[in-house]
Amino acid sequence: MGGTGGPSFATDGNTATRWESLHNIDPSWLKLDFGATYALTEVVIHWEPANAANYTVQGSLDNQNWVTIAEQTGGTFGDRTDTVALSGVYQYLRVHGTQRSPGNAWGYSIWEITTTGSRYHIADGDNDGVYDDSDQCPNTPADTSVDASGCEIIIIDSDNDGVGDVLDNCPNTPANAVVDNQGCPIVTSAEVSTSNGRLVGGSASGQPGFTLYVFDADLNTTGSDCNGGCATNWPPLLTTDGVASGFNDLSTITRNDGSLQVAHKGRPLYFYIGDNSTSDTEGQGAGNVWWAVSPDYIPLFNATTSLEPATQVETPTALITRIADRARDRHAREAFDDGSGYDHYLSHYWEHRTAQIEIVDTVGKGGNSITFNVKTEWQLKRFEAELRFFYRGIGTVAEYHNNGVMKPVPSLDLPGEDARHYIHSVNHNSKYNRPLQVGDRMEFELSHFLNAVPNGRNHYYGTAILYIVGQGIVPFEARGVFGDFSTEREDSYPIPLAGWLGGDTTLNYQYSDEPDDHLLQMATNLSNINGQNFVLGRRVHHTDMGDGSHNETVENPSFNALSNTVGPRYTNRSCVSCHQKNGRALAGPAGTPLAKYSVFVGDSNGNPHPQLGRVFQAHSLSGNGEGTATLSSWTEANDLRTPNYAFSGVTPSNFSARIAPQLVGMGLLEAIDELTLENLADPDDSDGDGISGKLRIVTDPVTNEPRIGRFGWKASEATVKHQVTQAFNTDMGVTTSIRPNPDCGSAQTNCGNSGIEVADVHIEHLTKYVALLGVSARRDLDDPMALQGEQLFNNSNCNKCHV
Repeated sequence: MGGTGGPSFATDGNTATRWESLHNIDPSWLKLDFGATYALTEVVIHWEPANAANYTVQGSLDNQNWVTIAEQTGGTFGDRTDTVALSGVYQYLRVHGTQRSPGNAWGYSIWEITTTGSRYHIADGDNDGVYDDSDQCPNTPADTSVDASGCEIIIIDSDNDGVGDVLDNCPNTPANAVVDNQGCPIVTSAEVSTSNGRLVGGSASGQPGFTLYVFDADLNTTGSDCNGGCATNWPPLLTTDGVASGFNDLSTITRNDGSLQVAHKGRPLYFYIGDNSTSDTEGQGAGNVWWAVSPDYIPLFNATTSLEPATQVETPTALITRIADRARDRHAREAFDDGSGYDHYLSHYWEHRTAQIEIVDTVGKGGNSITFNVKTEWQLKRFEAELRFFYRGIGTVAEYHNNGVMKPVPSLDLPGEDARHYIHSVNHNSKYNRPLQVGDRMEFELSHFLNAVPNGRNHYYGTAILYIVGQGIVPFEARGVFGDFSTEREDSYPIPLAGWLGGDTTLNYQYSDEPDDHLLQMATNLSNINGQNFVLGRRVHHTDMGDGSHNETVENPSFNALSNTVGPRYTNRSCVSCHQKNGRALAGPAGTPLAKYSVFVGDSNGNPHPQLGRVFQAHSLSGNGEGTATLSSWTEANDLRTPNYAFSGVTPSNFSARIAPQLVGMGLLEAIDELTLENLADPDDSDGDGISGKLRIVTDPVTNEPRIGRFGWKASEATVKHQVTQAFNTDMGVTTSIRPNPDCGSAQTNCGNSGIEVADVHIEHLTKYVALLGVSARRDLDDPMALQGEQLFNNSNCNKCHV
């Protein structure tokens, strides 16, 4: 019954505010509406001194018919807390005061009231899979596909490509385009391709695979100087769709007959009538004016590269975001103080413990709801498939305003597979008690409560993820102090853009006191299809290639597919032996071996050392490695120090010792396009800033094509995968399909056999893991000294190299 303090004050989490009934009126009551039915087990009432001597606790399903659940008598005046056991299923709860305590001349007053219970579903009258208490569209006809509200799903296909907008990663596809199951055009043809380091005709050309040439006479014209009989012997490469595709720096020129000819770097491209097979280059040097086109390098990616589905797409009716999640021990804001934690990994983390999350946000696009489609690797417990929204942080840092339970969607489950599908929709901002709006901060957490999983424990929590309505996933910082009701109590807010060191891959700030685990995390925007690949790759990273053991908990089983692959000569037996916690290795004191270094060796001409090969390998399965390499001493001058090294056994005259670098961010480096790298190199200092660089061109070990080097010693590797297989080969002595030959000098014996010791699938998983690690956010964004240092960094042109 009406209170001068307002009933909301009894549920605001603030023990300094209270609900107060009208004075001197008996009975008076406070009613709670849970919004759905719950099986109640307890109510805790924090009374103000003006309290009840006698009262009942009542429950109702319809807000009209009330049942007394519990009765309390004999209460005394003064602050007190009543904990009352409850039993029954209700949507409404009422504390019904019948008599005030002796000395209470006012009314009934409650500081705070909390209830405990679990979601309870009553029935499904129309058998559409949505319980009646959540069904907004009752009596749905049989076999109708419905959403989480029980209403018919109407599939909208705005671009008529055969893929509904909800699943369409590429909206507004041109008419008659051939698309894949994601709604994206399938690139089936291009005019230009590459082979053996030269440009050749693509699938859309008249001669696919045949060598392409340029004509020196074209240097003096904006079109083509090869027409008539010349064009008979040197057929021009034409395009019929008006767009030249398949390689970088392509354009078109208009020939005398009006046709469009493909040009590379402005020079028209031709075939030669004398080439009879794709391997021929008979036109090379003809008349000293015709030349095959061998670009300085071949880009890693072009218009024909097959891409994974986008993590976020925008359709006329929804913003769709697809991400991955993994099971976690505890919650994001819980400090690591008892062996439990948030960022670390528990046993069997690669088995059944990732999830795919699709967020279909219709707010601001004609709708008012956000639907979460979730796919787990194992079935969740029936009434514990929780998806929680809007951080609240009262009593515990794990409390949310909305504790929803997802609905299973068995029609999407495939026979014989463990994966399960779930759905849940939200249309209400529980934090502010209003409909969702564009710009709302909606933190959510998926509970991985597994139903009798074969190995490891069953109950896990998920990643705390901040979703901005109408925008997408963002890395967050927590504001305020937990327990201080005058602050935000560690509520999540987007980290300012200046802190996004890894762009959308940037991690949330860490609040679990696990700094040594922070570089082990999935990228914040990791796509839904790569979550499982990531954890499988992590397992490879942590596996001993000798006995197959995992370096973390002993509960993790051996990885037999990788055991007995190390050596016979090697530096370390696992990736993590050098790259501990994925961070940079530390130089040891004088006299310590170079256990976390790669020591590259060679002869005076840069060729492999006859007795050592390309990399010094201190260990051997037979006990006789190539010797030892140690950091013998430091030479110090002007507050700087230089390491000195010593070798036992063969002492190379030419060597370079390189300590293991951090792994995070490598995928981002691979994603930089080659033109950007060229502009950054600026070998002739065309911008006059006094800073120049030089691209290193390396040979692709798979295709033999020239590539820009990006990774490894002096940028010796073009891709993350190439660098991974190089480390396998020289650091652990493990051969792969990319590098099947062991590192061996011309004078060495017993180097091991050539072959493939680790299957490609494990290399793919490890590559995904390394490439998709999240990047830590920049800290101290408002610190005056840090900002002054940033300005000095830029003014000194440090940012010209460290971009």
